[in-house]
Amino acid sequence: MNERPKHWHPRHKESDPARLVAFDVIRAVNAEDAYANLIMPREIRRAGLRRLDAAFATNLCYGTLRMRGRWDAVISRCVQDRDILSIDPPVLDLLRLGCHQLLDFHTPVHAAINETVTIARNELGQNTGGFVNAVLRRVSEKADDWEEILRSSSTSERAFISTWYSHPRWVVEALEESLVANGRSSDELTSLLEADNTPAKVALVPREITREQLEANLEQFHVSYQGGYLMPQAVLIDSGDPHRIRSVQNGAAGVQDEGSQLIAGILAEAPIEGSDELWLDMCAGPGGKTATLAAVASQRGARIHANEPFAHRLDLVADSVEPWADTVALRLGDGRELGVMERETYDRILVDAPCSGLGALRRRPEARWRKQGSDVTDLAVLQSELLAAAFAALRPGGALVYSTCSPVLAETHAIVTGFLANHPQAALVDCGPIASSIAVRNVPSHNGFIQLWPDRDQTDGMFIALITKNEK
Repeated sequence: MNERPKHWHPRHKESDPARLVAFDVIRAVNAEDAYANLIMPREIRRAGLRRLDAAFATNLCYGTLRMRGRWDAVISRCVQDRDILSIDPPVLDLLRLGCHQLLDFHTPVHAAINETVTIARNELGQNTGGFVNAVLRRVSEKADDWEEILRSSSTSERAFISTWYSHPRWVVEALEESLVANGRSSDELTSLLEADNTPAKVALVPREITREQLEANLEQFHVSYQGGYLMPQAVLIDSGDPHRIRSVQNGAAGVQDEGSQLIAGILAEAPIEGSDELWLDMCAGPGGKTATLAAVASQRGARIHANEPFAHRLDLVADSVEPWADTVALRLGDGRELGVMERETYDRILVDAPCSGLGALRRRPEARWRKQGSDVTDLAVLQSELLAAAFAALRPGGALVYSTCSPVLAETHAIVTGFLANHPQAALVDCGPIASSIAVRNVPSHNGFIQLWPDRDQTDGMFIALITKNEK
């Protein structure tokens, strides 16, 4: 910290800088609705953390945020008769941080407790340090027993799964429903939840260079997988700030999940009839898919119109597509207007619709606690309207991809099947063969749709549907 906290006394032990950064970011997330992935790099720089300490702080912070549901269940059984909601929020966050060290990182008990208590005393007061010490000691005494304790005290197996794998109950139920609807077994639910709790590797995509040229830029990074789990051009790295990579800085490569790379590839390779000159990215922000498409469009002599309703996100699109400024035209506005304004204009259209983001929980540690089932209901209206507008803007014989970073049926199957029932000109195209032709392995479809999964595919949980437009 730049200044001593008000509770600090010269005789106090200094707080561990990495743990303090993790605590500060968790507080900002829970008290100020901040996004951990946006403020963590800033706090790491401010504290001057070295590489290993930065990695420790990041993993501790993200893990604590992800596993909040489990840690709250543990803490509630260690505060005796006190309601966990009566604990001051900063103290509760610190207890969660201590639980993660004790029960997930398996930090030696004395180190985990002492370092957490030091932060409590320095940041929150001497009396708080005593309370934190007492609770964490109770946690540590049953370190090997918590899974069975929580299981035996849960009202049902689904309630236990929700607590132990730290997902809100409604999310667990929605994911299980989606697994079954997409041809998987409900027995695979825990595999999916475990994947959501496992940090994702950073996926890179070369755009203006080859994969080999990109790999040559990665001397200080550990390349964990060449060719990706899914896409042949992808490069995966274990850790580090990818925006320090020269090829990423100049736009020749980008940071993009392999599922997003596949979506762009399916749109670009979908067979169409007639001209192939004008493409539309209806919901372009922040611009990753637009840039990947632009690299292909520029080689084919096609142009892309990139639409985004929010100015700050359109600025991000502009930054992403700067190397292809002559290929991409930017538009600030509501994509739902384009069906009327530009009827039957585009050869290829991508609708990467705003969604709950429940397919990206491994990348966004706090996201699961900020979503409610009602959010999905509200988004479904917008998703349906965007798809209908995009179809109106698609010329006959063209190709339209509808995608979301969510496996929830209300945002995926329900949107597309409802649309098809009301648009006789529309036809669903099985995108599995196209995906398999551009991926490193077979990509299965189910009822014509592709649903990617973090556990099976090592990607975000992307849904993909390919639609074409017949003549009247």
